[in-house]
Amino acid sequence: MGAPGKAKRGIPPKSDFNSWYPSIVEIADLVDKRYPIKGMDVWKPYGLKAMSLIDGLTRKQMALTGHHEHRFPLLVPENLLDKENKLVSRLKAAREAGVDPSELRMEEEDSGFKKEVYWVTHGGENELESPMFLRPTSETPMYTMFSLWVRSHSDLPLKTFQIVNTFRYETKQTRSFIRVREIHFFEAHTVHKDEKGATEQISEDATMVQRILHDLCLPSLVSKRPVWDTFPGAWYTMAADVVMPNGRTLQVATYHHYRDQWARAFDLKYEDQNGENQFCHQTTFGMSERLLGSLVGMHGDDKGLIMPPAVAPYQVVLLPIASHVRDDVIPEIHKIRDTLNDAGLRTFVDDRDVRPGVKHYDWEIKGVPIRLELGPRDIDSGTCIISERIGRKYESPISDIVNSVNSALISVADELRVRASSHFSDLVSELPEISNEGDGHQFSSPIIDGMVYSFPFCGTDSDAEILERLSGLTMLGECVDEYEKPRKCVITGKETTKKQHLARMY
Repeated sequence: MGAPGKAKRGIPPKSDFNSWYPSIVEIADLVDKRYPIKGMDVWKPYGLKAMSLIDGLTRKQMALTGHHEHRFPLLVPENLLDKENKLVSRLKAAREAGVDPSELRMEEEDSGFKKEVYWVTHGGENELESPMFLRPTSETPMYTMFSLWVRSHSDLPLKTFQIVNTFRYETKQTRSFIRVREIHFFEAHTVHKDEKGATEQISEDATMVQRILHDLCLPSLVSKRPVWDTFPGAWYTMAADVVMPNGRTLQVATYHHYRDQWARAFDLKYEDQNGENQFCHQTTFGMSERLLGSLVGMHGDDKGLIMPPAVAPYQVVLLPIASHVRDDVIPEIHKIRDTLNDAGLRTFVDDRDVRPGVKHYDWEIKGVPIRLELGPRDIDSGTCIISERIGRKYESPISDIVNSVNSALISVADELRVRASSHFSDLVSELPEISNEGDGHQFSSPIIDGMVYSFPFCGTDSDAEILERLSGLTMLGECVDEYEKPRKCVITGKETTKKQHLARMY
């Protein structure tokens, strides 16, 4: 990143990302952060529409893969949290001891999520006999009901999802969309007959994540999280991380394979074709408003946002020029709008009585992919002016406006993917060589702040700890993309095709 320059239009330069990001989410009218509870922003219409369109991409993938939308209650009784804590604590202890969870008897469970939830202790003026809490996620309420719904192998697979607000008592510095206390959350929970069915679901989740990120024009790193960063209730965790412009990685999607660990705790069984009871296997898949935060951070520039066409609240803003000169400008631009609307495009006619420059300024900040201008001369020539937010500007015949606009939207999306991939590549570098001499492990060159480092690795947890201590960064886990040819592990020196990444994470 270059040195921070002078702020334009009230927007800090993007080279000063830590100032630019919190400013742009408000200047572009996505949220208002002045609500008097830290980490609970007020969603403005423009931001809420963008998030709703992202939800639409998710719902489309859910429909294609046979998931059905549910809506579970917000309040969860304390005894279910105790049940979850007991399970997660036992699994965590078993993992640390390297034994099967069934071999452990837990006298006390870790307080776990009790420290992270918001508690409800009164109903009106009456103290509740059993406190309740606001859901941080929905394993416990969902699985309580699943055990009532699933009886036979014919009930499986059960594939559910919901898009709801969840609540975490976040004590770190909050940041809009990235780290908040009230989270716009998507969660899919599935139930299967066996481990194979759950594993196939994990593969399907991976495909869905990449389809959604493609529409958002976002490249990602996909990794199997290291054991110490795997949710203790999971057998393993997969995660997709976007690299933000400051070099920090932002986890935007996770999908967990639970095997039958939760089913045993919640007595979730089915009767197989032989009449025998079997424990189910389960998965979860989660995403949040971080998807919106990641596209704001990746695609925006010094002038404001650049919204990917798939989720732009308005794909085309139509600007009448010199409508005070000719009475037919407004009717003609409304005809174009109607034609575009009939083609399924999201449009807005900005007929405010302000200078064209003000309109350009406002819609650049909001990142609308296409501005379409029409004035008296354009009407006479049968053309209009199209300006793409990525910089291109040209005339287009009104008679073919739907094709022209669709081509422009494809052009904007393709360019955003090219720019994001290039930026992504610039932020990911090979880890410097490591020597291990008298003074211990040392890098051959300094670690640069704001970079993600890739490297071959087949070492142990203790080898990984050496790397984290040496670099001051965090291991993302085993990347799904391996090296084409074997390379020497940076710690053990053994040949391997396995790739890992070190990064500073949000």
